Parts: sequence; C-alpha cells; structure tokens
Amino acid sequence: MAFTTLIDASALRELTGKLGVVVLDCRADLIDPEAARRAYLAGHIPGARYADLNRDLAGPVSAHSGRHPLPAAQDFAAALGRLGIGNATQVIAYDDAAGAYAARAWWLLRWFGHTPVAVLDGGLKAWTAAGGSLEAGAEKPVAAAPAGGTLLPHTMRAAVIDTVEIPAFLSDEANLLVDARAAERFSGSVEPIDPVAGHIAGAVNHPFSSNLGADGRFLPAPELRRRWEARLAGRAAARVAMMCGSGVTACHNLLSLEVAGFHGAKLYAGSWSEWIKDRNRPIARGD
Repeated sequence: MAFTTLIDASALRELTGKLGVVVLDCRADLIDPEAARRAYLAGHIPGARYADLNRDLAGPVSAHSGRHPLPAAQDFAAALGRLGIGNATQVIAYDDAAGAYAARAWWLLRWFGHTPVAVLDGGLKAWTAAGGSLEAGAEKPVAAAPAGGTLLPHTMRAAVIDTVEIPAFLSDEANLLVDARAAERFSGSVEPIDPVAGHIAGAVNHPFSSNLGADGRFLPAPELRRRWEARLAGRAAARVAMMCGSGVTACHNLLSLEVAGFHGAKLYAGSWSEWIKDRNRPIARGD
C-alpha cells in the first residue's frame, strides 16, 4: 500500500527501517535557518534524513525571486539522490510545525511526478505521543542507488503559476487565488518577515491553520471537504492557485485539498515575497 497524502504515527512505526522507505525530517526555522538542523542532530525519527528547506527544498534566492524559489529540476533530482530517494521509494515527510514544512517536500515530489509521498499527520509530536523513539546524530551514508532507479529531473509545468501570469489569472472571476498566511499577515496588520505588509489585490485568505484540529492533526476529510467547498464556491480546483509568504505553507493548503478530494490546484511559488519585489504590482490591506 502506497501512502500518498497523510500517514499516522502507528502506520509509520510499521514502515520505519524497511527497505524502500525514506523518512525526511523537514523541520525549519525562518528566523534561524540552522536551528532546525541542530534540532535534527539532537533527536529525530530513527533513520530519518534531514531535508533542508533552503538548500534541498528551494533554489537560490535572486534579486527578483521570493524567499524560497523552486529548485532547478537538476538540482532537486540531485538532492533526492543524496537523500536516497528513487522511483520506487515511499517517502514520508515530517516536521514539528503541523506539516507546514513537510507539505513543501510532499508537493515538490509530486511536482516531480512522484506520488508515493505522505506527510506524518501531527508531526514529531504525534510520533512521540504514540511511543515512537528518537535517535541523535547525523545521517548514515546512503549505501547504494535507490530501488527503481533515480528520479529524473522532470517537472509538471501545469502545477505552477508564475508571477507574470497572476494579473491575467485574477482578471478572470472563475479563478481564485488563495493566500495561506495567518489572517493578520494577510490583512497587513502584522508582518514579521517580509518588508511590505498586505496581500495581493484580489486574493482571498484561507490560513493553513484552518486545516488543523486542536491536536495539530489534519481535520477529517469530510470536514476539510466542507470547508473547501465553501471557499471554492463551485469552482473546480483546477481554477485555483495557492500562495503564502514564499510558497511553503501554500503547499499545506494543496495537501489539504488533496485529502479533501480536490485535485489540480496550482502553486504560486513566488508568492507574496516575490510579488512585492516590484512596487508597481497592486497590493491591498484589510480583510
């Protein structure tokens, strides 16, 4: 059985250590980029490999890009090879932020056409609560080429929308641009990360936290479907693009949509941090 969206801690315990399974620790800290690596070294799910948000799950930042541009296909393929991931690998991603960063790894692998990838529901907290152990120290070397051969550097262009496409996208009322940031960042009343506050004029807000229950796990699929049906208002998911501050937590909404049974939404990878690089682009403040 392949896991393609979410996996719970008990199911992961059955998979840990088996051939053909790679567990990725996707913890990240936007303020102190090295903090998550230190946390990994202090304790992680046994056998897990550390996937660095800035080095493995994003490309180099440029003068015109957002904070976490998509990696070049060749670079991401090389990163997957270093992590021991091949065509036949079941990948499980986790973090300590309710899937906020693990969902980025999930989306990137699907962008590569690799579907056996899932996020640990509830993350590291759920793992330890279920009695899962942790181990300290660095990763062990990848012993051999992964089963099924290495993933080829081929991406799905239809899964992404670029900054230059956003104005035309928003001009059609049949489309919907959804911002996953917290409500206060969307409104512009608080902006702790980017130099400009507010949101893209025409976007709507659906904070990724609204996908979660009080326990930090994803809400049941029927409840997620109910919420997304209200937000989409009859639109097909293929007419929807997801964004956030830098194209990371937007993937949490894309995962939520998939769990709810909606397929085909796009990622606006540049997101707010790229949009504001040009001060002539329209922004809005308020709800």
